[in-house]
Amino acid sequence: MATTIAVVDYGMGNLRSVARALIHVAPKSKVIVTSSADDINHADRIVFPGQGAARDCMRNLHNHKLTESITAAFHNKPFLGICMGLQVLFDHSDENEGVDCLGLVQGGVHEFNRRAEEPHMKVPHMGWNEVSQSAPHPVWKNVENNARFYFVHSYYVVPEKASWTAATTGYLNKFTSAISKDNVFAAQFHPEKSASDGLQMLENFTNWKPI
Repeated sequence: MATTIAVVDYGMGNLRSVARALIHVAPKSKVIVTSSADDINHADRIVFPGQGAARDCMRNLHNHKLTESITAAFHNKPFLGICMGLQVLFDHSDENEGVDCLGLVQGGVHEFNRRAEEPHMKVPHMGWNEVSQSAPHPVWKNVENNARFYFVHSYYVVPEKASWTAATTGYLNKFTSAISKDNVFAAQFHPEKSASDGLQMLENFTNWKPI
């Protein structure tokens, strides 16, 4: 029976590009883009992408009644978060004068502080940047350390526990650009927009057996 990979649709982000990339790297899997909690509950793997503002994200998740199914998947299934799908896993975001998020990872989401002496460092952080792997992980298989990935974001995550950090990147300051623990891996960058290394990461995720 084919593995089902659910791409969570809560009305934010370029979900089709994520789905196309997953279909490309896992042609034997069934890839669905869904806003159904039932689909998420029955899928084998979960990809939680997203772009935009944290407050809109949380509102849409509540409106689609997806918070419980995402929380259950976070604890029980191979789970990949991308961009906003990383940030809203945390307790709180400073965006929009403060937003309570899903609270699945202890820590916060903070805005880049652009210094006057570095006018060339723009916010949002947009474009290709190196990702320094903090430790070996199955999702990093065949991806060289310090490979470059594509970013678009103005906020970055700060986990309370350093053990969550799977990678770091330097932009204005050194920040956590990926997290991992048990069955969860989440990245600030967009693997679906990051050429061969991004596709390799997605393929690794589809083959990852953490539990």
